Amino acid sequence: MRTTGPSPADSTVTLAMPLAGFLARRRVPLGFVFAVGVLYFSTPTWTSLGAGAIVGAIGELIRVWAAGHLEKSREVTSSGPYQFTRHPLYLGSSIMGLGVGIASESLIVSVLMIVYMGATIAAAIRTEEAFLRRQFGDAYDTYASSRAPLATRRFSIERAWRNKEYRSVAGFVAFVLLLVGRMWLANRGVI
Repeated sequence: MRTTGPSPADSTVTLAMPLAGFLARRRVPLGFVFAVGVLYFSTPTWTSLGAGAIVGAIGELIRVWAAGHLEKSREVTSSGPYQFTRHPLYLGSSIMGLGVGIASESLIVSVLMIVYMGATIAAAIRTEEAFLRRQFGDAYDTYASSRAPLATRRFSIERAWRNKEYRSVAGFVAFVLLLVGRMWLANRGVI
């Protein structure tokens, strides 16, 4: 005889959603907290900084490409990088996090980045997919199962700007400059 009511798996998802929502909503302020730890534990060199900046820039380029196709909360976007991955913005952010880990030349920073990115991006994906399913229903499920027709929308820098991707670009540049400053101060024995 089958019983009705939520299964243990359902209750786990129900309990996990408030935490996921909290992490997803607070990922930017939490990022600033983690940035302080990253700066404190970093021991960058010109080589690590250059390599990390290149990797991070690749991640940022993916984010700009995605933001230039995204019509946030208006449609299920399937053009540009959305043809290849459901979450290109988060993919780009993860690559940027990898770049920070490389640039810092610190195992502690690498662990901090893995913890921060793993927790916040997983939470953001969970809450975003729940929103998209509520907002777009079958259209999102069709896209998520890779059955959606490919869209041919062209990249738009104006769309990337409207999606405020300039904030991510500015944050990335500022953080690289902070690492340069950290390295400069360390080389002079100030820190």
